[in-house]
Amino acid sequence: MTDGFHLVVDALKLNGIDTLYGVAGIPITDLARLAQSEGMHYFGFRHEQSAGYAAAAAGFMTQVPGVCLTVSAPGFLNGVVALANATTNCFPMILISGSSDRAIVDLQQGDYEELDQLNAAKPFAKAAFRVNRPEDIGIGVARAIRAAVSGRPGGVYLDLTAAVLGATLDVETARKSLVKVVDPAPRQIPAPEAIAHAVDLLATAKRPLIILGKGAAYAQADREIRRFIESTGIPFLPMSMAKGLLPDTHPQSAAAARSLVIGQADVVMLIGARLNWLLSQGRAPLWDEGTQIIQLDIAPTEIDSNRSIAAPVIGDIKSAMAAFLTALEPGQVKPSAAWLEAVDQRKQKNIARMTAQLSADPHPMNFSSALRAVRDVLADKPDIPIVNEGANTLDFARNIIDMYEPRKRLDSGTWGVMGIGMGYAIAAAAVTGGRVVAIVGDSAFGFSGMELETICRYGLPIVTLVFNNNGIYRGDQPGAQPSPTGFIPNARYDKMIEAFGGVGYFAEDTSSLTKALDAALAARRPALINCVIDPTAGTESGHIENLNPKSVLAAAQAPAAKRDEVNGTAGHVMASTHGL
Repeated sequence: MTDGFHLVVDALKLNGIDTLYGVAGIPITDLARLAQSEGMHYFGFRHEQSAGYAAAAAGFMTQVPGVCLTVSAPGFLNGVVALANATTNCFPMILISGSSDRAIVDLQQGDYEELDQLNAAKPFAKAAFRVNRPEDIGIGVARAIRAAVSGRPGGVYLDLTAAVLGATLDVETARKSLVKVVDPAPRQIPAPEAIAHAVDLLATAKRPLIILGKGAAYAQADREIRRFIESTGIPFLPMSMAKGLLPDTHPQSAAAARSLVIGQADVVMLIGARLNWLLSQGRAPLWDEGTQIIQLDIAPTEIDSNRSIAAPVIGDIKSAMAAFLTALEPGQVKPSAAWLEAVDQRKQKNIARMTAQLSADPHPMNFSSALRAVRDVLADKPDIPIVNEGANTLDFARNIIDMYEPRKRLDSGTWGVMGIGMGYAIAAAAVTGGRVVAIVGDSAFGFSGMELETICRYGLPIVTLVFNNNGIYRGDQPGAQPSPTGFIPNARYDKMIEAFGGVGYFAEDTSSLTKALDAALAARRPALINCVIDPTAGTESGHIENLNPKSVLAAAQAPAAKRDEVNGTAGHVMASTHGL
């Protein structure tokens, strides 16, 4: 005989899933123990959200769904935040939660941690399934895997009742019930006429632009995308998690001329990027209404979501880019010399301005000076994944820290959620087996700071840099009571990791920060660097202050100069060299 615990482990291993991220407890503690004893890697976290974020990040990096394991009800609900984040960001992830007795739950008779978890998960998942019989575990796992990775990837919920986990089954019946998923993410070949139409449109363009989204990074079509960009000579703009598909230092990169290229391009080709808030929904004032758009996406429902798409191409990115390369004739697409010159001039102007900003060395450090020191240390270590979150910490870092390889930058992404830092960092270390650098704001760090113990327990070579400016956005909040955005001044986050056996560093200037980061990376041990940032250096909400609601009444009552300031923020989407 065998039981549900063994069947879950056997079904996962049969499908190449060898790692679990989770928090043990009733009714899945023995499942975690068994998985580990059967050769699977198990990372036990201090909070289910962080475990779920780790599973989602692992899915993005590998195209294999990351699996998060939680207890019932409250633990499940903690994991649902990460599940929703995975679905929104299109990361393949499976949240497996134990659940209470169905008979008691359905009659609402008050079981331990009673909750109808299946229906609670549905609004936040790409798909949700419940297994009520042990002989269905194999099918349940197979359906979850296929749903997570096929088409547009996303989060999937799999509900395993306590009764199913403990139920027994004869070995032969159990063996026959297991399912090995064949071709879980089949290729979706784009229509030849769609490719031809898109190429013809590009051929007419004088001011073309390519925007790369994190979907392009996920697709692992790195070679095809690079060949297409370089063969056409079109300037490209990488979204935040697409950085590194081509090096940020590539001559065709238009990241330093973002507003110009988006605002003046006559044809824009979106590759794995959505016209959501990160691109101002494709609308004015950032975008010109006359711009024609080619959109490559695996989901047809994404087309025309915010504005008319002139040339939709529906298919998986790897197949579509191969088709574009086949259809493209030498010299068929050629940006005008005037366009390339205009882009280059704007780039040089903005780069010069950024260089002057980075050359300053104030004391205490500001975001730019601290990140310049970090950039210089990491410049010859392109293989190290960078995890980045915060408000100002993220906004400045994505523009200052260059990326040279794909899928090495992990950040808040589409949902803009806080707290992903330690979970993503642990996943990156688990997937790559190497060093990881997490650059996080002090506010963002607070969401998952206890995972330092997890990092130390598993001896992961993760260096966490906490940009400490004493608060949310900024710390200069004088007053008799703590302000809504202020923290304890001069907190010693470096002492936290020392309590768990890691190494803490305290950096008040760029010189000490450089030395600390060099030493921490060389040691390949868990480390945290407390980076003291000027508390006045941050700005409210970072570079998306315009998303804060403004009171019409307050604006009407304000003096004329103040009204202009308040009303003016609505037209600012992101600064010229900023934006995810």
